[in-house]
Amino acid sequence: MIVKPASLLLAMTAMVALPSFAQNVATVNGKPIPAAKVDQVVKQVVAQGKATDSPQLREAIKKDLIGREVLIQEADKQGVGTRPDVKNAIDNARQSIIINAMLADYIKKNPVKDADIKAEYDKYKAQMGDKEYHARHILVGTEDEAKQIIAKLKGGAKFEDLAKQSKDPGSAPNGGDLDWASPASFVPEFSKAMTSLQKGQVTETPVHTQFGWHVIKLEDVRPAKVPPLEEVKQQVAESLQQRKLAAFREELMKKAKIQ
Repeated sequence: MIVKPASLLLAMTAMVALPSFAQNVATVNGKPIPAAKVDQVVKQVVAQGKATDSPQLREAIKKDLIGREVLIQEADKQGVGTRPDVKNAIDNARQSIIINAMLADYIKKNPVKDADIKAEYDKYKAQMGDKEYHARHILVGTEDEAKQIIAKLKGGAKFEDLAKQSKDPGSAPNGGDLDWASPASFVPEFSKAMTSLQKGQVTETPVHTQFGWHVIKLEDVRPAKVPPLEEVKQQVAESLQQRKLAAFREELMKKAKIQ
């Protein structure tokens, strides 16, 4: 078979153009969608644990990118991107992306250490104490009201019934039930009075806190159930990270000239 010069030139041109074409998965009205873009999205999806890399995933991402390109081209034709509200939204999104990237870099350079996590866990464990208390309370506005409730209880009235008049909307419908909690969960005045009670006992005098006047009943006591460090390590680490970021932000705020 004899190949004519013109045919040979065409074949060579096609061979040269092939690698460039292979770099794109599609073109939309002349605008190429690079294969690298598909690779990038696939990595993001896989890293988030939403799917595994597969031909089906890549095809779905390819179709999505094509659809987005069609829509953005139409939006550009309509001048949507020039609207003030859209420009503001783009600017806000740009700020968020850049700020988040900077903060991520800060955390990489200033990671939370295992020793810090252990120290925070030990502090939390100490605050929780070794006991949990199941208490009820009735909250009222004055000391006299609280004294009247105590008198009624001594006269045989049921705590759960009197708790319906409590000013605490969360516990009143449940007979004043506060469920199991550590003393650290309450304000100091409340905790001191609660922990001084015996099982089944009610405070003899009203307890005053920033919220009002309380009548407290201790239902039961049990050993504290503090989860092991391994179960809450990630949660503690994230909490410490947030503190680091807050401190970093405050430091920058102090250095800035704000008028």
